[in-house]
Amino acid sequence: MTNAKLAQPPVNTPSADGSCSSAGGTSRANGRLAQIAVVTTAVKPARIERPVKLQPGVKLRGKDKIDRAPATIEPTTNATRLAKPSWIRAKFPGGRAVREMKSKLRDNQLHTVCEEANCPNLGECFGHGTATFMIMGAVCTRRCTFCAVGHGRPNILDKDEPKNLAQTVANMALRHVVITSVDRDDLRDGGAQHFVDCIDAIRVASPNTTIEILTPDFRGREDIALDILLKSPPDIFNHNLETAERLYFEARPGSDYQVSLNLLKNFKAACPEIPTKSGIMVGLGETDDEVIQVLKDMREHRIEMLTIGQYLQPSNYHLPVKRYVSPEQFKRYEIEGLAMGFKHVASGPLVRSSYFADENAKAVL
Repeated sequence: MTNAKLAQPPVNTPSADGSCSSAGGTSRANGRLAQIAVVTTAVKPARIERPVKLQPGVKLRGKDKIDRAPATIEPTTNATRLAKPSWIRAKFPGGRAVREMKSKLRDNQLHTVCEEANCPNLGECFGHGTATFMIMGAVCTRRCTFCAVGHGRPNILDKDEPKNLAQTVANMALRHVVITSVDRDDLRDGGAQHFVDCIDAIRVASPNTTIEILTPDFRGREDIALDILLKSPPDIFNHNLETAERLYFEARPGSDYQVSLNLLKNFKAACPEIPTKSGIMVGLGETDDEVIQVLKDMREHRIEMLTIGQYLQPSNYHLPVKRYVSPEQFKRYEIEGLAMGFKHVASGPLVRSSYFADENAKAVL
């Protein structure tokens, strides 16, 4: 039996060929009346999932963030994720030194990329009293599909942040400090003046501390941002290319490979005595040939310092890890980079832009 119901006897109406038919579901065929069962089915319209609406200061992470990216990323599961090899091991982020560092940061209303980006080296770096400070808040206007930093509409800039940052750097007696930021596409200068304010405040409070900045690309306002940064340049200028050009749409929506290269090149042209630095991740789907091509592009744009590390997937919704590169292959990247003329190359599974940045800076300063 089916849930279909038989049509009621119809009122016959003449058809174009003289036979009888009706809207009620009967027809005359071969001189006999045949009843037809009419099935009525209510079709529920498919529910369209819309991206979560952005609210000022609210961070979107995981699925909510990745859903806003233009590329479609299929979520992974425990069954589909690549198993981490034995060489991907990091120190557990615990202990007294780590707790003290986090307390200092909260007391001064500061953020670190170490925490926001789930850096695997957090325990080691915090344990040694070092951190990479992330200015202009913890909400990024971009939605890179490899990055753990929250996406959304940022709050207005904290005018006290340069002072608080400088005080913290002085209290920690840092010899070398790394300052990075979220992307701030909502600001006319992309946040360049805030970088300068932080640099100036640190130089007043800690004149012997060297300063490295890791900037966004200042998309669409690179010239304005560069003019501002040149008023008070850092000791090292860093901007990461992150991956091969082919993967930009999927991994770095809103960014442009050539724009990033030109930002580094133009800074170097204006400040030839200041080292420039960039970094990439491997495991996003690039080939070894593409890695070498990125290194060649960097050298053509006068970049002197290089970092290469393994991409680690922040959540099941982010881009999956396509491969785990062996320590031996990382060593080959290092050898290739030095042969190309880089003054310093840090290449290894857990290498990040500011991993042992103070030690790496000694090679060029």
